[in-house]
Amino acid sequence: MPPRNYFSFFLSFLFSHDFHLYFHVFQQVDSFLQKLSTEVEHKPPMGQPTNIVIVTDGQLPLRQCLLPETCSKGINDPPAVFGIFYDLRKEFRKGFPNAPEINSIQDMINYLNLEPEESAGVVQQNATRREAQDMGRILQRLLKEGHKFENPETIHLRLEPGICSKDEEVDSNTVVRARGLPWQSSDQDIARFFRGLNVARGGVALCLSPQGRRNGEALVRFISPEHRDMALKRHKHHIGQRYIEVYKATGEDFIDVAGGINNEAQNFLSRSGQVIVRMRGLPYDCTAKQVVEFFESGGEDVGSTVLDGDSGVLFVKKHDGRATGDAFVMFATEEEGSKALAKHRDIIGSRYIELFRSTTAEVQQVLNRSMDPRTYETQAPLIPQLPQMPLLPQNMITSGTRKDCIRLRGLPYEAQVEHILEFLGEHAKSIVYQGVHMVYNAQGQPSGEAFIQMDSEQSSFQAAQQRHHRYMVFGKKQRYIEVFQCSGEDMHVVLTGGLALPSTPATPKALLSP
Repeated sequence: MPPRNYFSFFLSFLFSHDFHLYFHVFQQVDSFLQKLSTEVEHKPPMGQPTNIVIVTDGQLPLRQCLLPETCSKGINDPPAVFGIFYDLRKEFRKGFPNAPEINSIQDMINYLNLEPEESAGVVQQNATRREAQDMGRILQRLLKEGHKFENPETIHLRLEPGICSKDEEVDSNTVVRARGLPWQSSDQDIARFFRGLNVARGGVALCLSPQGRRNGEALVRFISPEHRDMALKRHKHHIGQRYIEVYKATGEDFIDVAGGINNEAQNFLSRSGQVIVRMRGLPYDCTAKQVVEFFESGGEDVGSTVLDGDSGVLFVKKHDGRATGDAFVMFATEEEGSKALAKHRDIIGSRYIELFRSTTAEVQQVLNRSMDPRTYETQAPLIPQLPQMPLLPQNMITSGTRKDCIRLRGLPYEAQVEHILEFLGEHAKSIVYQGVHMVYNAQGQPSGEAFIQMDSEQSSFQAAQQRHHRYMVFGKKQRYIEVFQCSGEDMHVVLTGGLALPSTPATPKALLSP
């Protein structure tokens, strides 16, 4: 197929909803470019993957159109040729610095006084092909005038790790805040949402709640204000079924979350690993050797090697040196990291361990917070003792580290217990007597959350797995509900703001919410 027809074919399917067709066309174009590059005699410049380079009309075709579409179509590794290009508008301004403001191909054609295609004897074509031909004529004119195409635009197709210091200055015009992220999103997932734009090294900082959990927000730092401005145009684009809000933020916001002062964290992050895994639920007396053996167990096929052995394990401790049950572990490659994450909910001693992919910014944030004595001070309860609310006594709130509870988020404010039972379906049979607890705010209004006690950890695990990200139908409304497995201790922290349970011979297990 002739080159012009080939690219017209590719462009016509750019927004096809058929993944297989989209991927097939991508492969065809990549094969065509690879074949074309073998026919060109000169070698590609240093650092350039091929001697064929794409030229675009501005930044948007690749950065805001093609590459975001590969992400939404599930193409994780687009061909390298789409990671480097020349912006014709920028090259035109370099070649003709005295030209007026250029906003289109037609502006360039007019400035150069090039003949219209019809007058040049070219048969009338469709608009896309005609514009490509005009771009070719402009390129020929630039080359004729002696313009050299140097320093092409690059697109980072993968987030690179990096360390941020508290003393570092960050330009506020390069930072955005993303809200509404799925709680399980990693830094790579967020960078993938902004695919096409260049995120700075270590430029994704996941925000944590006062309890140290991810709160669905992240601060993202880009390499330039130009990329930040393009990122703001991703406002209300989607990750899965969730739309993500994108707002301006400041450099101080980013430093507050990502900046580190902990020497132990700096030494850990200075290693050359590609994947950081966060461990939660460790026994307090767990050692680095036990962690290394935990990941190595199962043999070569399922076991993974911790980078630098015991030195690749960083335990999170309180300011007085006591353990928190959390740790970060470094792995050298994506393959090793993937095998490590597959051990999610495996056992150390009698505790099953939760594993999450983490980030350099999260390591610094968690370590900074753990060393601050104020972190463990008693906080104001989420449900204060309001006189107009018939609250239960504090000793009626369950506790314990067994993860036999689930937490629901995103409930309609009008939702009642019966609506929750209907939403859970067959899993409602596993709820203990009077085990549904609605959460209210300080004004006594529903907060959109609820805690539910199940009869076993297995029941809560199954409910969270099968009902997470499902819809609750409430009248004409459809609400997207998040369901997480948690422990009675987690529930107690949220309901009482961390107040200690009084010492009683036996704490009632089945409770009624306010």
